[in-house]
Amino acid sequence: MLDELAARFPYWFTGLLMAAGLYGMLSKRHLVKKLIGLNILQSAVVLFYVAGALREGGTVPILLGGHGEGGPVHPEDYLNPLPHVLMLTAIVVSAAITGVALAFMVRIHRRYGTLDERALLEQVR
Repeated sequence: MLDELAARFPYWFTGLLMAAGLYGMLSKRHLVKKLIGLNILQSAVVLFYVAGALREGGTVPILLGGHGEGGPVHPEDYLNPLPHVLMLTAIVVSAAITGVALAFMVRIHRRYGTLDERALLEQVR
């Protein structure tokens, strides 16, 4: 029972991070806090995909021999590198989104003098 619970720890942690990110995005009024919640949510998604790619006893595809070393290659001996590569792309996109959002927040603050969501909506109306 304890081993099964420990094996699912990355998924429980991912769920907690997703809940914290959603809470930050939906319940906070300040735009910077909403952006922090978005970053936490994006990190949870990256963790979910990387944890899903893990395999007990698997190794990196370049470490084991195979071709020309006398033994057959078994795909189940290797980790799938595709989710890791896709998550590297997601991390770059996340950094870009954060930079653009912060630039927008600077412009919003210069124009309206606040980053509070309710105050902004009142000023826009």
